[in-house]
Amino acid sequence: MKRVWTRERKFSMRSNRMVKTIAPTSGLYSRPAKTDIEKLNFEFDIIFAGGGTTAGVIAGRLAAADPSLKILILETGPGTQDDLAHTQPGRFLTHLRPDSTTVRFIDGNPSEHLNGRSLNVQCGQCVGGGSSVNFMMYTRASASDYNDWEKVHDNPGWGFEDLLPLSKKAETYQIAADRPTHGYSGPLKRTLVDDANTMTEVNGYVRWPKWIDERSGKRSDVPHHFIYNQQASNKNLQLLAGCSVRRIVFEHNRAVGVEYLHNTRVRPGADDVPHIARSKRLVVVSAGACGSPAILERSGIGAKDILEKHGIQSLVDLPGVGENYQDHTVLFVPFLTSNDSDSLDGIAGNDQDEITKWTPLWLEEGKGLLATNGIDGGVKFRPTPEELKIIGPEFEKRWTSFYSNKPDKAISWYGCLAAFVGTVYPEAGQKAYSMAAYLTYPAGVGSMHITSAEDVNAPPDFDTGVFSCPEDVAVMKYLYKRCRELGRRMACYRGDYAAGHPAFPEGSAAAPQKRDRPFDIDEPDIAYSPEDEQAIEEYLKATVATAWHSIGTCAMKPRNKGGVVDARLNVYGVEGLKVADLSICPGNVGTNTSLQL
Repeated sequence: MKRVWTRERKFSMRSNRMVKTIAPTSGLYSRPAKTDIEKLNFEFDIIFAGGGTTAGVIAGRLAAADPSLKILILETGPGTQDDLAHTQPGRFLTHLRPDSTTVRFIDGNPSEHLNGRSLNVQCGQCVGGGSSVNFMMYTRASASDYNDWEKVHDNPGWGFEDLLPLSKKAETYQIAADRPTHGYSGPLKRTLVDDANTMTEVNGYVRWPKWIDERSGKRSDVPHHFIYNQQASNKNLQLLAGCSVRRIVFEHNRAVGVEYLHNTRVRPGADDVPHIARSKRLVVVSAGACGSPAILERSGIGAKDILEKHGIQSLVDLPGVGENYQDHTVLFVPFLTSNDSDSLDGIAGNDQDEITKWTPLWLEEGKGLLATNGIDGGVKFRPTPEELKIIGPEFEKRWTSFYSNKPDKAISWYGCLAAFVGTVYPEAGQKAYSMAAYLTYPAGVGSMHITSAEDVNAPPDFDTGVFSCPEDVAVMKYLYKRCRELGRRMACYRGDYAAGHPAFPEGSAAAPQKRDRPFDIDEPDIAYSPEDEQAIEEYLKATVATAWHSIGTCAMKPRNKGGVVDARLNVYGVEGLKVADLSICPGNVGTNTSLQL
């Protein structure tokens, strides 16, 4: 049999230690010696390359169903078990601090659509992924989103009626009423509110639900309910935090293991040589929309020209890998608030006095500011015909082709947040709150590809796609105005925080102002001049972000339509390899994505 050697020799030596890294594709890299840090059986039935939300649910359910399965989860980031930064909901904004080890910050390429700005995108990088660090918003997709997956993108078994039982299985809906689209015996809890998430209705303003257990006041995350809770009784379920999967190892075209490295930021003092873990049955790539395509590309699966550019031998020419990147474009509009208003600003800033103040109530009753995300109201917004006219003609074609015949699709979620979100903070002692809005189905689509064959930390070649389509700009301009009108009518309003608003021309009726009371409910809306409209557009290009909802980069579509996995999540062209995370979404979903699938 002809022996074809793997890609390259150049990484065979690290420091003063050597690991054999050259092997025929009919064999494996040699197994390294066990280290002081980990004493593992290096052969498993199933290996998960990534330990985020999806991996936790799947691995946890498999382990509970069959404890004899030997399962390994490899997660780049740190563990989260019983860590108050994760279990106390009020601390969620601390994960956005620049020194965070639990979130990965990814810079997009400078974009002409954002006046040359490089947009930064965040994704969870810890055990539990987004479920351990996100805003805990309980927002569910529209039924038509999943029906589109099945019908438009040709994925049998992925329609709304197919997925609803799985959505119900995951949750305990902590409310007395027996509501047909919710579950009442699942492991994840959510707080009692009126229901705005039937999956078929829009335009209901309500107190917004949260992935928080109303009894304990703890974050309802994946690792504590699917992994950590059974590790002590099941030694076959093994989790290694601080380990980054570099590539999949193949025998011929079958996945038989993974090559991984220690993340020394999480594991100080650990070695820096490649390690191998074998899989007898299956390898599941589950590193998220920003991580899974990179693992595939470094493994020789992706567009041939991209692989060759980095000296990677092509195993499967699959051009869809890293394409179809989608997210939700988000805006936070800040306002000044009265001094007697509750705010999460102190907790977000790690003010120990503020944390100490609220800790007893959280420990004793599961209540108080540590038991909330501060997002207490919102709406899935779908415009009326009159509002469509205000949004303008740029949005007309998108509305007609995508929204008009699907009445369950909202164009946005917007609501209030009892905290400041931005870069230029108010002066000390001044409290603030934000009105937040995100565009649920942006037309702009981007891509994400590797820039190195070996370095797992190399920044990607990342086109966010944000504002690449004028209809998205038109909707976001309107959402700024909606946020402004709602924000200035709230009882706690004491003015606009000028540094977080557009630079309106001198004398503009839209200029930010300070007040000692809110505007009346029947106050006329602000009138914007053409110059004001231009100022809003420039402001948006300088400030919009994405909402941690990255999806689509290993899309579940037919191969000839840019697909990476089939409807059973098998990667095209190889065996024993699946992708299971938000990267498989073929089209966008009108939801805060974690825990919705």
